[in-house]
Amino acid sequence: MSERDTAGLPEPELRRQHRWSFSLIWLVPIVAALAALVLVLRTYYEAGPSIKLTFETAEGLEAGKTEVRYKNVVIGKVRRITLSRDHKHIVAAVDLNKDAAHVAVEDTRFWVERPRIGLSGISGVDTLLSGAYLGVDIGVSDKPREQFVGLEKPPAVTHDMKGRLFRLHTEDAGSLAIGSPVYYHRVAVGKIVAADLDEDGKFVTVQVFVDAPNDRLVTANARFWNASGIDVALNASGLKVNTQSLATVIAGGVAFQPYDDQAPGPPAADKADFHLFSDQTLALAAPDGEPLRILMHFEQSVRGLSPGATVDFHGVSFGNVTSIELQFDPMKREFYTDVSADVYPDRLGAAIRSMRSMDQGGQAGTGQMWARLVEHGLRAQMRSGNLITGQMYIVLDFVKHPQSVAFDPASQPLVIPTAPGGLEQLQEQLQSIVNKLDQIPFGEIGQNLNGTLKNANNLLKQLDQDIAPEAKATLREAQKALQSLDQGLASPDAPLQQDLRRTLGELNRAATSLRTLSDYLEQHPESLIRGKRADQEPAPDSGNK
Repeated sequence: MSERDTAGLPEPELRRQHRWSFSLIWLVPIVAALAALVLVLRTYYEAGPSIKLTFETAEGLEAGKTEVRYKNVVIGKVRRITLSRDHKHIVAAVDLNKDAAHVAVEDTRFWVERPRIGLSGISGVDTLLSGAYLGVDIGVSDKPREQFVGLEKPPAVTHDMKGRLFRLHTEDAGSLAIGSPVYYHRVAVGKIVAADLDEDGKFVTVQVFVDAPNDRLVTANARFWNASGIDVALNASGLKVNTQSLATVIAGGVAFQPYDDQAPGPPAADKADFHLFSDQTLALAAPDGEPLRILMHFEQSVRGLSPGATVDFHGVSFGNVTSIELQFDPMKREFYTDVSADVYPDRLGAAIRSMRSMDQGGQAGTGQMWARLVEHGLRAQMRSGNLITGQMYIVLDFVKHPQSVAFDPASQPLVIPTAPGGLEQLQEQLQSIVNKLDQIPFGEIGQNLNGTLKNANNLLKQLDQDIAPEAKATLREAQKALQSLDQGLASPDAPLQQDLRRTLGELNRAATSLRTLSDYLEQHPESLIRGKRADQEPAPDSGNK
């Protein structure tokens, strides 16, 4: 461009631009940053605590989706699932809502809610559509906690359930299982929540939970018994079948009631201990009192006798066999069996009280009382309890004409003398009969009988050879004589028959004359004295005309 062309243009003015000039375009990122900051601050202030749950498996869990629910209200969500360092379990990181911060306390319990079928029914059906979720049983502790060990199944008793827990101790749990019902007068009032072996492995502790307000029915003197299955009793009254409900037949159950309905006693404390009896009869039986250990020596076989067999006294079961041991007597060189049993004299009731009153001091189980019983013939015997199975039991009974035996009333345990039972006595009688039969000379009798049979056989042969022909001839002659006699009697022209007809005719005429005479004498009885008059003639008999 030339000077002429630029002559009319104004001089350019140089202006220096400000270095930190503000533009409206910056408002957009600034507003976005402020919004993000607000969201971060809001999330931070509204976020609850984070906890970690340990489970055996992650079945049903999904990071970012599995929810934590309490009474079907969402209070958190699983954020991440990782494997533990020892590879034995999984760790689920859970974020709880801020308003659920009180859930993370020491005694809170978590579990995975899945569809389950149990004795108490079907649970977790809603998870078939919504998927598995974490269930919560909120604890009552005030101590916060961040790490928990999850349960593999829902707890039987939660903290919000009203009622009380009781512990039952038994030697055999039978068919009892978690969830089995607890009955009071055939009404379900609770359930079994645990059944575990004790540390020594000898007993089983069954924990039952009785719902409120029925938990007040469990009193200090309550008796619990195993109501599983069907109780069948056959006695003089007939056949009786007893069961609590159909559920107890299938899944078992426990029943209870006060020992004395008139004096039930105060309500039992929470987690009180009770004994679990095997059946209702034992549960409601009178107190057994202190057991007495007795020992019995049996020289015969004890086949069919086993520990637990009944010890009977006059039809009353008052003890059980505890042990059976085979022994050897080196002096006699014979084997015998020691049978130990625990008996409960208090089961004899008024009888044992009367006997105790005869002792000096009246102390239970005194040796003097047993010494008098032994002196009067008390002996222990084995008897058959079942002819089909061969089971035996012990009976204490008095024998007739007892032999004198040594008895130490101070021995521990008391040694009760024994006597052969009914079966052994029968065997002895049979053996005596067999011995007498052995003394009979069956061989000599057989030889004599064989000789007699030979002589009889020879006699029969002789009769057949010598006498039989003559007997046949005699029979033929007799047959001929009978034929001749038949011809002489049966023929009409036989002389015997003609003579017989003439004789009958004469008899008929004599009878007619006698009848005429009797009629005349009836009309003229004076003729017996005066004789017959000449003008009187007997009337002729019309039958002779």
